[in-house]
Amino acid sequence: MTFKSIIDEIENNLKKILDDLYLSDVSFSVEPSRSGFGDVSSNISFLLAKQLKKNPKEIAGMLSEKYMNCTNILVSRSEAHTSGYLNFYANWEKLSQLIVSESYLDEFGDVDIGNNSTIVVEHTSVNPNKALHIGHIRNIIVGDTVARILEKANYKVKILNYVDDSGLQVADIIVGFKHFGFNQEPPKGKKFDQYCGDDVYVKTTRKYDEDSSLDAIRKNTLKELEDGNSETAKFADKITRRVLENQLETCWNLSVSYDCLNFESQIVRSGLWRIIFEKLKDLNLIEFDNEGKNAGCWVIRGEGKEEDKVIVRSNGTATYIAKDIPYAAWKLGLLDDPFNYEKYPKNQPNSRILWQTTLEKNDHMPQNFSGDKVITVIDSRQARLQKIITILMGKFKSQSDAYFHLGYESVTLSSETAKTLGLDTDGKQTQMSGRKGLYVNADSVYELLKSKTKDETQKRHPEMNYSEIKKIAHAVSVGTLRYEMIKQDLDKIISFDLTKSLSLEGDTASYVQYTHARASRILEKSSLTPSIDVDFSLLRENSEIDLIKTIGLFDLQVRDAANNLSPKVLARYCHDLAVRFNSFYERVKVLEIEDKQLENSRISLVNSFKMTIEKTLDLLGIEAPGKM
Repeated sequence: MTFKSIIDEIENNLKKILDDLYLSDVSFSVEPSRSGFGDVSSNISFLLAKQLKKNPKEIAGMLSEKYMNCTNILVSRSEAHTSGYLNFYANWEKLSQLIVSESYLDEFGDVDIGNNSTIVVEHTSVNPNKALHIGHIRNIIVGDTVARILEKANYKVKILNYVDDSGLQVADIIVGFKHFGFNQEPPKGKKFDQYCGDDVYVKTTRKYDEDSSLDAIRKNTLKELEDGNSETAKFADKITRRVLENQLETCWNLSVSYDCLNFESQIVRSGLWRIIFEKLKDLNLIEFDNEGKNAGCWVIRGEGKEEDKVIVRSNGTATYIAKDIPYAAWKLGLLDDPFNYEKYPKNQPNSRILWQTTLEKNDHMPQNFSGDKVITVIDSRQARLQKIITILMGKFKSQSDAYFHLGYESVTLSSETAKTLGLDTDGKQTQMSGRKGLYVNADSVYELLKSKTKDETQKRHPEMNYSEIKKIAHAVSVGTLRYEMIKQDLDKIISFDLTKSLSLEGDTASYVQYTHARASRILEKSSLTPSIDVDFSLLRENSEIDLIKTIGLFDLQVRDAANNLSPKVLARYCHDLAVRFNSFYERVKVLEIEDKQLENSRISLVNSFKMTIEKTLDLLGIEAPGKM
């Protein structure tokens, strides 16, 4: 019974009024109102204007009169606004009790959109030839946050990480190790994934640029990778598994976890492509070109001015899209599962079991990682390929929304941050490039954030012991990285700035976390135990009502975020909630006031905020420290 309770009450009463007026098929909206329009507003008057041949203001006045004859529990009055909107004012004594009481429940904010259906979220999918850089982090954090939101919306979520262990970038580091004499052990103090990316990969690709004859070695290595029995493939598996282990450590440190690791090399060798290829031909979804530049190739016809997409070359080899199509079909459960499963040898920090596919037979129980729907998180540069796969999966499953590409734009470094991290960008923002070695790995950014946070925490709290400072620094650093990756619209490029992201003012994780710490401190100082057995009629100040109203919007925000796959919705809600609490804190006294009943009510509200911000931050994968 949150703020949605008053919305439901108003909707039901307006439908009864429409029935009494013999008016039907009016799809009006009832929403929390903006400032100056009461607590709730409806556009119903505008939608009836043509039918009733009256202006919206007149209609709003008529409906307002009729509304007050309805049974009202949570509405104190209705009002026709001069603009034509129909506005409603809440009975805040009753609504406050409903909102604050429910906020004390563990299931506060739960919504049922998924109806316990299964949905697959695939994200990360970084080539296992390098460390994760700050650009990869946006994919990982967006994917993880979307999965958390969908679980809150009653979906059974399966989280997958596709490991591209047979592509060109892997071939490049294998060439480096096998032909250019790179040591298989990294220099002391350097992680193996960083060594492979910073040294082996960058220096090997540089040699290609210097000597074009090396391209033959590269192509031959790539071919050997696809043969799972070759010595090259076995060596590559050993190398990529070491890189993957380091990559997973980075992800786990950022509070990201998975259900299953899928390996491209196994998909190639599983025979899934042959099955899909025949299905594509049977359904006439691909065509064979007899002439032109694609003569001898199997292609998917482009739409409009788009070029045809080759999926099988004239020499019979499949292009990279030929690996993605069967994988997409497998995720939707459209193909028999050729894989066996085994537990990943290392445990995830949150104890979630991590499985990995294998083509080797074993004694483990069969697993199922397919879903009714699939969300694939890949950057917007892959939009054309993902559009093709979306169309194909829609035709395979006869359901156009079964497969969804959640795209996002890139991450750049501000010129100041690039300079801090040792990159010379001539005072400009910089795009990252693993091939050129122009990137900053995620571990380095995390460590720098942690160092800055530790220094600041020690200044503010010299009495704290080192382990407590370290714990706070970790929570703030991870929170900062996660928040910066999701607070922007997905179609906007992020310019990451270390200094701004750690500010205790403005739209930052630190500001939100600090506000939670402030609430925790108030409760710690209070001699009262928070309870919902209080007099809610005493919470009459505007700042109190504004805070309660914002708390009550939690489930509506979760619903909005889940329906639109938009983590930003909850990041914005977190910030709004923190702003409302700080406004409340600045305007009213909470502790040591003469009216103990009022103090009790305000302590109840402080605790309501604290629990709500904790739940919201948890959906964003961010810890809420008790001290900052």
